[in-house]
Amino acid sequence: MKALVLRRHGSLDDLDVVADYPTPKAAAGHVVIRVRAAAFNYHDVFTVRGMPGIKVPLPVIIGLDMAGEIAEVGAGVSGWNAGDRVLVNPVHKKNGLMGEMLDGGMAEYCAVAADQLVVMPAGVSFEDAASLPVAYGTAHRMLITHKTVKAGDRVLVLGASGGVGTGCVLLAKMLGAEVIACASSEAKLERLKALGADAVVDYTKTDWSKWAVQTYGKPQRRSYDGGVDAVINFTGGDTWVPSLRCLKRGGKLLVCGATAGYDPKEDLRYVWSFELQIVGSNSFYDDNLAALMELIGAGKMKPVIDKVLPLDRAREGLRLIQDREVIGKVVVTP
Repeated sequence: MKALVLRRHGSLDDLDVVADYPTPKAAAGHVVIRVRAAAFNYHDVFTVRGMPGIKVPLPVIIGLDMAGEIAEVGAGVSGWNAGDRVLVNPVHKKNGLMGEMLDGGMAEYCAVAADQLVVMPAGVSFEDAASLPVAYGTAHRMLITHKTVKAGDRVLVLGASGGVGTGCVLLAKMLGAEVIACASSEAKLERLKALGADAVVDYTKTDWSKWAVQTYGKPQRRSYDGGVDAVINFTGGDTWVPSLRCLKRGGKLLVCGATAGYDPKEDLRYVWSFELQIVGSNSFYDDNLAALMELIGAGKMKPVIDKVLPLDRAREGLRLIQDREVIGKVVVTP
C-alpha cells in the first residue's frame, strides 16, 4: 500500500511516500480501516524531528488523526462491520499514540483497536471528521467539558490561526463569548475575522497584553472592572506572564500545551492579587469527538480546513504546518 513513512528522525526530507509498505491485517480485537482522510498536527513535526525521552519505533507511518471505512474486522470484535464509517481516537489505551508509537493515518489502510472507533454520523464528511481529534477535541474539552467559557465573556486566544486556535475561536463564539484572536499576519487576521472573531491583534507588531489592557481597562483588585475574562494559552514560554497581566479579577488562564516552553517565568502576585484561576486541560475523549460531530451534522460548526492534498503531496502539507503558513487544518486524502 501507499504510505508516508518516517525511517529516521531529522527533517521533512526524511519522510517518503512509498508504494510497497505492508498492508496491515486485522488482529484480534482490531479492525483495518480504509483511510479516507487524515489530518496533520504540529505533533507530527515533533515526531519527525525526534522528542527527548520518547523512543519512536521506526519505521513508522505518521499521522494521528484519521477517518475512514472499516475494511476488515478481526476476531472478537462485535458491534462493528465492514463498510461502517468511523472516526479514530488516536490514543491507543495500551501502546500510546497512533502515528508515533503505532502506524498512523497517512496511508491507504491502518490497523486500529476496536475501542478507538467512534461512529461517524451520515452528515459528516471524512475530511471534517479527520480534522477533529487532536485540535478540536482538545479545544472542546478545554472550553465545554470544563465549562470555562460562558456567554458574554471576553476571551483572548493566542495562536488563534492553528488547529486548536481556530477550534477555540469557533467554540467560544458558539458559546456567546466576545473573542479576541491573536495571529501573525494580515491574511490570518482577515480569515479569523471571517470566522467570527470580534477583534484581532497581530502579535508580531503589537503587544497583545498591553492592547487588551488599553482596550478593556486595567484589571482592578477591588472590583471586576478591566481586563479579559479568559486567556487561552497553549504556547507557554514568554507569553505566560503577559497572560496573567491582562486577566480581570477572577479571570481564567486556560492551558492545554506549551509549544514555546513549559518552564516559563512566573509572577504569583497576579495569581493571588486578582484571584486568578489556572485551568489545565489534557487531551480529549470519545465524548468530545462525538459531540463535535453532532455539532457539524447539525450545521452549528464547520472545521477550518486550509488545504486538502493527495498522499503524494503529504510532505508539502506538513511543511505548511511546520512553517505556520495555514489557517486551521491540512487534510490528506490517501
